[in-house]
Amino acid sequence: MQVKSYQAGSVGEVEFDERPFHDKSDKSRVLYRTLKDAVVMHQANQRQGTAKVRRRAEVKGTNKKPYRQKGTGRARAGDVKSPIWRGGGTVFGPAPRDYSYHMPAKARRLATRTAVLGKLKDGEVVIADFGEFSAPSSRAARKVLADLGTPRRTLIVIAEQKEHVWKSFRNFPGVQVRVAADLCAFDVAAGGLVVIENAAMDALTARVGRLNAEGGDA
Repeated sequence: MQVKSYQAGSVGEVEFDERPFHDKSDKSRVLYRTLKDAVVMHQANQRQGTAKVRRRAEVKGTNKKPYRQKGTGRARAGDVKSPIWRGGGTVFGPAPRDYSYHMPAKARRLATRTAVLGKLKDGEVVIADFGEFSAPSSRAARKVLADLGTPRRTLIVIAEQKEHVWKSFRNFPGVQVRVAADLCAFDVAAGGLVVIENAAMDALTARVGRLNAEGGDA
């Protein structure tokens, strides 16, 4: 299939073999359920889980019975910390907890693979050659984004950690920089236009691509 390419300030097209990103039956289809499960897992793992309310035992106040049990015409009350009293404790409120969980590694690789395939089918992948960023340069990064049409959201994928590239793009809203080894399905699905280096695409294919010779998953 033809995908967009970027090199030396010019946008063109290049031939790309999408077969390593097909599913196990070698079909070019996006596995939306697996992708959705991976996205929900990522969002759950980002939750801090620090929401907290004061229960009845944690509210400051006396344990003394506010008035006698009978003879007042009012409802019975044991103490002023009751949940039905103003200023009392909260019933069934949130408490600190860990929301994180993990899908099997094979399922996570499959989700990343199908997310990349979805971007390829939508024409939202650009295989790029950024050249050498000898120093952080917002001007050079702005030119790259302008040449690509100034997309609202952009995911820059590099083969290895490059501080100059990261510092050049980090201040632009809607732009994320990821290393191919750390890329996950959520990054791809939420990243908008995916601009990936040649070497990064090779590394990503080796990590999550399907091994046709073995008929299994990478």
